[in-house]
Amino acid sequence: MTLPLSVLDRSHVLRGRPAQEAVRETVRFAQRIEEAGYHRFWVAEHHGVPGVAGAAPTVLAAAVAAATSRIRVGTGGVMLPNHRPLVVAEQVGVLASLFGDRIDLGLGRSVGFTGDVRRALGADRETAARFGDQLAELLGYFTGDGPVRAVPAAGLSVPVFVLATGSGADTAADFGLPLVIAPVRGESRLVAAIERYRERFRPSPANPEPHVVVARSVAVADSTEQARRLLVPEAWAQAYSRTRGEFPPLEPPEDVLSRAMTDRERLHFERALEGHLAGTEDEVANELGDLVTRTGADELLVTTTGHDQSERLDSYRRLAALVG
Repeated sequence: MTLPLSVLDRSHVLRGRPAQEAVRETVRFAQRIEEAGYHRFWVAEHHGVPGVAGAAPTVLAAAVAAATSRIRVGTGGVMLPNHRPLVVAEQVGVLASLFGDRIDLGLGRSVGFTGDVRRALGADRETAARFGDQLAELLGYFTGDGPVRAVPAAGLSVPVFVLATGSGADTAADFGLPLVIAPVRGESRLVAAIERYRERFRPSPANPEPHVVVARSVAVADSTEQARRLLVPEAWAQAYSRTRGEFPPLEPPEDVLSRAMTDRERLHFERALEGHLAGTEDEVANELGDLVTRTGADELLVTTTGHDQSERLDSYRRLAALVG
């Protein structure tokens, strides 16, 4: 199987370590990912989350691009309801001016997880409902059709991707943009959403054909047990957030597995371990092959979250060797 293979990094904070270290680690990690031959390295946007330090994707993308030389760098994504489209266009225009055609712009429509975060950002669910209008305005700044001239963005050709949150798949199709999609409620719905995107797709000058980037959490190790162990820290963080309303820093897997969980915590923890591709090279290769066959994916965007950075990098290197 040969397919463009990319990485999404969320700058996870490790227990007992400062958030600043997580951001610096993202930049160092991008250098290792470039050496492993990956196609893109994307960073995310989260606000008010103790366990995630990636809050300013365009700023972090600049640091990653400056520390690398070949790999494409982008946002996965900028949450457009949190920003003015003009400011996003200007920031990305600066990135593209500095780093040429290595810059991608992934966009999402999510707003803050809590009411306090939404109020701090000045964005709410009604703002998210206007995502299509915001996207049209943003694209206009690159083509020079905006209400003002966005310097230095005007005239630049920056690839734009839409994350399939909410009605994102339909929006991507209507605007003729690539789609980034992950299975949220089962793979059958994933396939149905992709089929709908392709059927609805309206060709655009930059994208004459639909383009589907399938995002998955993947872990590769010597054994299935070792691979699943990589997933344990984030699974517990998700269970914690479901029961306490806050996503915490990641803990070592041995600390999580020795924890006396309540029945509710155990339920959420076990659910969080489901739906990932985790196993040996042969196991993951078979599952990835089936996924690509079912979805017709044009590209894979992979997230591997673990507490041990060397184990996480080893998983990415093994995966790169599988996918080519």
